[in-house]
Amino acid sequence: MIQYYLEIAPFMLPHLKDRPITLIRFPEGVKGESFYEKNAPAHAPEWIKTFAVPRGRDEGFINYILINDVETLAWCANLGAIEFHPFLHHAPKIDQPTHVAFDLDPGEGSDILTCVDVAFLLKGLFDQLGLESFPKVSGSKGIQIYVPLNTPVTYEATTPFARTIAELMEQRYPELVVSNMSKALRKKKVLIDWSQNNQSKTTVCVYSLRGKRDEPFVSTPVTWEELTKARKRKKADALFFTPDDALARVKKHGDLFAPVLKLKQKLPKAFLEAAKSATYSENSDATKKNTKRSASKKASLPADEPLSAKARANLKAYEKKRDFAKTREPAPSSARVSKSGKSEKQRHFVIQKHAATRLHYDFRLELEGTLKSWAVPKGLPYETGVRRAAFQVEDHPLDYMDFEGTIPKGQYGGGTVMVWDIGTYEVLSGDWHQGDLKLWLHGKKLDGEWHIFRIKSEDEKPVWLIVKAKPAMKPLSAKQDDSSALTKRSMEKIASDNDAQWQSKAR
Repeated sequence: MIQYYLEIAPFMLPHLKDRPITLIRFPEGVKGESFYEKNAPAHAPEWIKTFAVPRGRDEGFINYILINDVETLAWCANLGAIEFHPFLHHAPKIDQPTHVAFDLDPGEGSDILTCVDVAFLLKGLFDQLGLESFPKVSGSKGIQIYVPLNTPVTYEATTPFARTIAELMEQRYPELVVSNMSKALRKKKVLIDWSQNNQSKTTVCVYSLRGKRDEPFVSTPVTWEELTKARKRKKADALFFTPDDALARVKKHGDLFAPVLKLKQKLPKAFLEAAKSATYSENSDATKKNTKRSASKKASLPADEPLSAKARANLKAYEKKRDFAKTREPAPSSARVSKSGKSEKQRHFVIQKHAATRLHYDFRLELEGTLKSWAVPKGLPYETGVRRAAFQVEDHPLDYMDFEGTIPKGQYGGGTVMVWDIGTYEVLSGDWHQGDLKLWLHGKKLDGEWHIFRIKSEDEKPVWLIVKAKPAMKPLSAKQDDSSALTKRSMEKIASDNDAQWQSKAR
């Protein structure tokens, strides 16, 4: 084992340099007890470099070892440290990760080839975001995907980014992906573990051995082409590498993970802006009033006018998907005018709870003569900084504002629709066309600031994120969540009534 680390050192040390390290020690071998060691042992010689990391409030420090040379690596291996788990950051900048890491962990009934499928789906998303990603096998069961940054960024941005990516993948591929840590949810699925992107967490180092079996496998970088071949041939064994395999690979290919050390990339600009908006300080009542009074000056909404040719064109997709002889949803009207007049403070929003193929929430904003619409699987967040995926769908007519009832089975969106919340909104800043809006919602249930921004715009249904700005909002009770803002009916009652109500006087 020590000989392996001596030979792999030229390729492994650059990934360990100046990173505080957690050792997993197996003093009696892999069949004996093991333990995590963070503090450098008291008997460590003076030449072993360490870095003191605060434990927390007045709780002292942890003196992590820094493995910057082959002598330190060999000394640690001689202690029975089989596994090396560095942080995502360098000392002394312990709040700045150099990359984002995603650990793909297969649940019961899935395997490393299932992880390969998820890895390519992740790669596709990162490609769309303009981010290059690099895979490595964990040396245990799964695959890890690294997105190098090497630019000034803190965990305050990377942690929610990683979580959002994992939750977005789960929402897009619920039959394949789970983002929740519960093992009960992982059967035949792959967990995208985003939680490693935390200032207190470590991840197994590239080229580290794993203490899982008598003859260890190695956490080894691979190419996307290798993953393609393994998937095509259904050869899981091709993705497990012994120490001899790892040494042969570096002699032939060099360090496939070298770009992770130097490639400079930035998180999507809109996402970084959202991270800033989520950390707004809580305003005093007077400041909030001033913010609202100045909203109309910042807003970039067009003046109201009769349904324009552009609005009619934007409603074609809505009209094409529906048979109005069968569904009771409102048909677009060529003469429809905005119900809210010309005051930006009177523009309306609605959130409709929609039990279709899957239960979700439809968020709609009155804008440019139609309702700009998003499907939000988990609804708008209440907690500050929490992000939810929102999938842009076709524009809806203004009459849809207070549509509540049932859509017949077999029709597009068939199921039960509740007007979950309704009210007016203000644009505090931003621009719809640029895919970035800070909104203040004045609803019957929701009242506060949210930020909605686009992270992808190439396909027919762009993906947006919705984040709650400060202050946080108290979550609604189960009864409030299942009560119509217009009729007080529950989803069950709406379904049993089997009607359709709209053009109400509730506004």
